[in-house]
Amino acid sequence: MKIHNFSAGPSILPQEVMQQAAQAVKELDGSGLSLIEISHRSKAFVAVMEEACERALRLTGLEGKGYKALFLQGGASQQFLMAAYNLLEKKAGYINTGTWSTKAMKEAQLFGEVVEIASSKDHNFNYIPENYMVPSDLDYLHLTTNNTIFGTQFKEIPDTQVPLVADMSSDIFSRTWDYSKFDLFYAGAQKNMGPAGTTLVLVKEELLGKVSRSIPSMLDYAVQIKGGSMFNTPPVFAVYTSLLTMRWIEEQGGLEALGTKNSIKATHLYGEIDRNSKFTGFVATKDRSEMNATFNLTDPELAAPFDALCEKVGISGLKGHRSVGGYRASIYNALPMKSVETLVDCMQILENNH
Repeated sequence: MKIHNFSAGPSILPQEVMQQAAQAVKELDGSGLSLIEISHRSKAFVAVMEEACERALRLTGLEGKGYKALFLQGGASQQFLMAAYNLLEKKAGYINTGTWSTKAMKEAQLFGEVVEIASSKDHNFNYIPENYMVPSDLDYLHLTTNNTIFGTQFKEIPDTQVPLVADMSSDIFSRTWDYSKFDLFYAGAQKNMGPAGTTLVLVKEELLGKVSRSIPSMLDYAVQIKGGSMFNTPPVFAVYTSLLTMRWIEEQGGLEALGTKNSIKATHLYGEIDRNSKFTGFVATKDRSEMNATFNLTDPELAAPFDALCEKVGISGLKGHRSVGGYRASIYNALPMKSVETLVDCMQILENNH
């Protein structure tokens, strides 16, 4: 049976990427060695890392603009700490739109004053805050562009005179976006780019070296840049698979083409959520994520029959996070339209049968 994978992460990857990655585990490019047994200092893997960094800069339109791309370990959760370690001297601002923003604020408080510029906590994070003022004396402003748990997404980049930092873990490479407005952004690979184990970081190099504290080598962006993302042994499989995904993105027509496909998928699903009398969306309409659609049943008693319908056709990973309940359909780049159509069919059958 075809499994329709709506998991929020680790999540679906393109089948072509999976096949190429599997082949590389057996043998990398005719080298006679597996990807996971070659030296990370070998010419073969150095070429992989260099191409991965180059493609990340090219996809985001940041080539030649003073940015460096890094593939690091520790996930976005380590970047909550690392960004503040490298950038926070006195005071930083955070827009709090959910669990991950809250955790990022907690880590930053170890290094200086943290100001909550705006929050949507008053309505369980079901909207993106508006009409807030950004103080000019901040070391940086941090936001989470897409909120995996609650299903909200920034549609516009805030205008600010201070450096802008972002966690893009669940919508990286999903749409066209003026990445040059961000001074630093990061994304765990496991939602839209590759397997768990590596985190992409893009940072404007001129931003670094301005804090007075000493920074441990592993957490110092400047050290990692000098080491070419290989200050220590990198997660070779996760980096290589992320490279394959970036090649695939370019083959699909780049971010503009993928963004169009993602909008079509999201529009189809949200259209059914709004039309169907048995379902209701969780998020304010204008702030709905094109990556993570959250919704609930109007009658909780229908959970068992709906779950049975989904299981019968091979729908997996649809259960909502405990913070929201209900359902969450993660519709990342690699999820085909057929999977969205299959979910919509189940929703319509439920309505017709009840």
